Amino acid sequence: MTTKKMNATSEGYFVLLGFSNWPHLEVVLFVVVLVFYLMTLTGNLFIIILSYLDSHLHTPMYFFLSNLSFLDLCYTTSFIPQLLINLWGPGKTISYNGCMIQLYFVLALGCTECVLLMVMSYDRYAAVCRPLHYTVLMHPRFCHLLAVACWVSGFTNSALHSFFTFLVPLCGHRQVNHFFCEVPALLQMSCVDTHANELSLMVTSSIFVLIPLILILSSYGAIAWAVLRMQSTTGLQKVFGTCGAHLIVVSLFFIPVMCIYLQPPSGNSQDQGKFIALFYTVVTPSLNPLIYTLRNKYVRGAVKRLMG
Repeated sequence: MTTKKMNATSEGYFVLLGFSNWPHLEVVLFVVVLVFYLMTLTGNLFIIILSYLDSHLHTPMYFFLSNLSFLDLCYTTSFIPQLLINLWGPGKTISYNGCMIQLYFVLALGCTECVLLMVMSYDRYAAVCRPLHYTVLMHPRFCHLLAVACWVSGFTNSALHSFFTFLVPLCGHRQVNHFFCEVPALLQMSCVDTHANELSLMVTSSIFVLIPLILILSSYGAIAWAVLRMQSTTGLQKVFGTCGAHLIVVSLFFIPVMCIYLQPPSGNSQDQGKFIALFYTVVTPSLNPLIYTLRNKYVRGAVKRLMG
């Protein structure tokens, strides 16, 4: 029995199976992932640079949007280069240390994004429902504290999960049935009972997914009520312009995440889970800059000012 319970550290690597069941799709997926990754890099760098250079965008909304853009840059870069290598070539291995680092950062940045989207919804609530107190409620110092809290909470939660996941003894095949190292896929490789790990994953996922989602929906419920009482057409357009974009981003991120993490890993269809994960990890970060900037007159104005 002990010979079968071989930890990956003895061999020093994992095999990321990814989309190897569909070899004819791998070249197509390589091109698609590369295009979306370049869109993510370009779009999010554009938002960060523009928000920094234009003084008109030195507001809480664009401060948090810059944090989201930087987060998406880090999030995609933590696994997409490895994914591209695996899709292009025959080798699909990742070192044990590389897998551990990837797991930590993917989970940390994903949790941070959940909390950050909640903070951004509070900012919109304060702007629409408490406009006279907005500058007091969203003081720059308080905004910086909220941003730090988002990052610290995500990285702390990930440290705990990563530690307990890598304590679990793994079976000898070392094959991770996913395109990156994540907790549910690694728990399925275990030779021991992992119900305690699965339960803790569901509890913390509920804390970092359901609670932010409930607070986001509550914020937008209050915003919708305030909008219904508005008489100004211009005010309505402004609210829908800023809040509508945020709601689209929230939906694109939270719905796929809930499909993956709010059920036991053993209950997931692995193939279905891979494509859902591909959507929220690759596609969504590339769409965020487009959603926030496409119809945003403040961003268009900032671009014009920057161009002289």
